[in-house]
Amino acid sequence: MTGETRAPTREGTLEAARSIALILPKTPLLPVEINGVSCHVKAENLQPIGAFKIRGAWWRLSNLSEQERAAGVVAVSSGNHAQGVAWAAKRLGINAVIVMPRDAPRVKLENTKSLGAEVVLYNRPGEDRDEVAAKLIEERGGTLVHAFGDPWVIEGQGSAGVELFEQMGGDGPSQVLACCGGGGLAAGLELACPEAAVHVVEPIGWDMVGQAIAAGRIVQAGSDAPKTICDALQPTATKSVNLDVLKDRAAPGLTVTDDEVRTAQRWAFANLRMVIEPGGAAALAAALAGKVELDARSVIMVTGGNADPVAFAQTIAA
Repeated sequence: MTGETRAPTREGTLEAARSIALILPKTPLLPVEINGVSCHVKAENLQPIGAFKIRGAWWRLSNLSEQERAAGVVAVSSGNHAQGVAWAAKRLGINAVIVMPRDAPRVKLENTKSLGAEVVLYNRPGEDRDEVAAKLIEERGGTLVHAFGDPWVIEGQGSAGVELFEQMGGDGPSQVLACCGGGGLAAGLELACPEAAVHVVEPIGWDMVGQAIAAGRIVQAGSDAPKTICDALQPTATKSVNLDVLKDRAAPGLTVTDDEVRTAQRWAFANLRMVIEPGGAAALAAALAGKVELDARSVIMVTGGNADPVAFAQTIAA
């Protein structure tokens, strides 16, 4: 079945977790205290590519047919999905072409190229990245590996939920705060941890998934959407495959400001000795700002550590 006809499933997240466990160690589930409450941080920034995106990329590419592998893959990403696809493609011997914005952090561009992927740049704003990818596929062939709107990608991201459930033992998490761009991780977590309340956390003005969950329909970002330091969390809308999982099940969405994100980056550096990129710190920002009531079974997803060195140094020095 194609991504257009197949729905992601809980069993799919379990299968993805079993596959990923064969090639990657579990990321730590760290005990922390936030605003006087003991809870947990899932450190996905410690993945080999510095982000959780390696999960969905691996599960998608490992499910390609031999014919599809031979034709290669095309992906669109501001950086972390790009690196995940490039990493999985290199390991599986698949040719990968990644469409990336010219203003993507240099560290993400360089890391993607170093993994052997071909990078095709586009202007953001100004060009439609999906159109660029579609033209490449029309000209060269290949399978589109969508960053979030793909059932295998959703299941792969959900493997993080399977993993943290096992690490917690007992009844698993009561709630999970997830940094959110298009909703791939959030949808995967919903499937993996159906009894937990999953909060999507997005930058103010880019809360397309939170708004879609509340409205029960896809919501497009406005042309006047504000700038944000969270480069990884800027899709203009979620996809139906994500919303079908999240609507009527996900907890209310949360939004954070750039200043709250910077506070979270500083907190993680001081308390966890970790470098967290802005988009990877959004869920932690919401927790620190008291935007949700935490308990001992709350899990905060720290999703990426590919921070621009200069920007990160400025944030820490502030």
